[in-house]
Order: sequence, then structure tokens, then C-alpha cells
Amino acid sequence: MSEYTEGGVTEDLDGAWKEALDHFFEPFLALLFPEAHADIDWPLGYESLDSELQQVVRDAELGRRLADKLVRVWRKGGEEIWVLIHLEVQGQPDPDFPERMYIYNYRIYDRYRRHVASMAVLADTRRDWRPDAFGYEIWGCRPGLQFPVVKLLDWEPHWAELEASTNPFAVIVMAHLRAQQTRRQPETRLQWKLYLARVLYKSGLRREDVLELFRFIDWILALPPELERGFDQTIRQELEVNKMPYMTRWEREGLERGLQQGLEQGLEQGLEQGLELGEQRGEQRGLRKALFEALRLRFGILPDDLTVTLEKLEDVEALSALFREALLSDGLDAFRAALARHTAA
Repeated sequence: MSEYTEGGVTEDLDGAWKEALDHFFEPFLALLFPEAHADIDWPLGYESLDSELQQVVRDAELGRRLADKLVRVWRKGGEEIWVLIHLEVQGQPDPDFPERMYIYNYRIYDRYRRHVASMAVLADTRRDWRPDAFGYEIWGCRPGLQFPVVKLLDWEPHWAELEASTNPFAVIVMAHLRAQQTRRQPETRLQWKLYLARVLYKSGLRREDVLELFRFIDWILALPPELERGFDQTIRQELEVNKMPYMTRWEREGLERGLQQGLEQGLEQGLEQGLELGEQRGEQRGLRKALFEALRLRFGILPDDLTVTLEKLEDVEALSALFREALLSDGLDAFRAALARHTAA
């Protein structure tokens, strides 16, 4: 189960985890799959191949899974490998999960003829569900797959280690564990949400990482509206003292309201609200996030090449103009044409 709704609270676990993996892929492997992390030549970089994975998933008729990830990395010594990270963020075990891992693995190998390392994070709440293999035998034929798994619940006894870690993904694991633990306990969840936010104050992490982790905490530890307002007020006061501005739920919701108004009630009003928010919240960063929200709201998942191009764009005027184009363009091809004009200028 990727979403949980009660009393007006909806947890979008898949969406939150996908963003976390996009931003913290190397720390993710370092914390949860250290053997793989140690064998990768990180200075050579890595390449996200999520759009290619989506095609594989469509071919296999398994449906799109937001938290799956396909990444190309290079092993130390120069050997290229393909790494598939298959992440389930559902509340109930899935009996088809091992078979799906097997199908993903052989489909990717069949397409690319490269080594494929399939890995899984089990983020459910049932301690005895630990699938790590799929296979069958008939007449001496034994096809199958054995894959490494990490059970997030196993980190609960190591909470102090997570708190002391300098790995930013440790905060994500802590937030997920407390999100599971505090379902139907909103007051307790509020206290844990404040606690984890304060952990970030003292973490010593890069500002960019702190901003992303605040977003994750705010996203995954959803609260009823009245408690969310209390969290907002407390955090706003503490942020003023600590001088740590960041983009969180209230900003994201403001963006989405502006975009929805632009799409449903007249482009001009929504456009002004979205641009105003972007300009107020950190120029480049705010505008770029506004731009991505607009594109994803209108066109869904973006191609990797377009994402990379927009992430490199730093000109505030160009970002502002492209935000308008994102709302007004008839399709991605029209937006690409506008992007070419602005980047060529």
C-alpha cells in the first residue's frame, strides 16, 4: 500500500521515496547496501535510466511502479554494470513481489545484455515477510533469482546509530519508521515530526540536503490539518531563530493551488501565484521547483534528458519564462521548443 488515508491525511509513500532515491542514491546504497556501494567507482558518476525502466515495465505488463529505479554505474576496475533498485513502500506484503523481481531482472538483462543487480528494500510492517528469491524446477531445469534485501524494521534497534550517522539517508529511514509507527496516533506523530526536524538543525549536512530531507519529513509524516498548522507555527518560529528557510508542504501546496487555478480557473491567476511563490522562495531554487511541479502536473513523468537540462539552468529570467511556458504549452514538444529558444538566447 503506497497511500494511507485517514481523517483527511494522505501519505504518498511512493512519491516521497522516489524523490529521496533521486536525490540521495549514493547515500542510499552506502547505508543499506554497503557491499555494492564499496564496489562502485563513484568518481565516474552514475546515470539514471528511469525512462528505460518504465519501458521495460510496460513491456512486461506489470504496471508502473514509482519507487523502482534503474541506474548505470561503473565498478572499480572499469567494468560497467546495470543496477536495478526495486523498492516496495507498501503497507502489506505482496505475494507477487519475488516473481516481479525475477521478471524485471531478466527483462533488463534481455534488453541490454549487461549484468543486473536487483536489490529490494522491504518497507512493510510485517517482520516475518522477507522474500529474497524466486524460482521453480521442472525436469531438472531450475530458473530463478536470488536477490539481497533490506528490511527497514531491522533498523529499529539501531535507532541511536541512525541518529548519530552523517549519512543523510539515515534521516529518511527514521522518518519512514516513525510514519509507520504513528499511523492513527496523530499527536505522537506530531512530536516525532518536530523531533526529526530538530535533528536536521544539528546534523551538519549540506544546506541542499537539509532542504530535501525537510521536504521528505514533511511529506511522509502527514498530519491532520489542525496539527499541521501547529507544526507549521512551531517550525516557522524555530526556523526564524536558526535562520534556515526551506521549501515544505505549505509552499508545495501553495504552488499546486496556483497551478490548479491556472489550469482550471484561468491561467493568469494561477501563473501569478506560482511565479510569486517561486520568486519569494529563493529565486533559482523556488522557480525551478515551481517549473518542475507545473510540468509534472500537466505532462506526468518527465524524460531524463529534459530533467537534466532544466536542473542545469540557472538564469532566473529564463526559469520564470519557462514556468509560464509550462502552463501555456500544448505539449512537451512545444515546451521543448520554448526551452531551446530561451537557452539559445
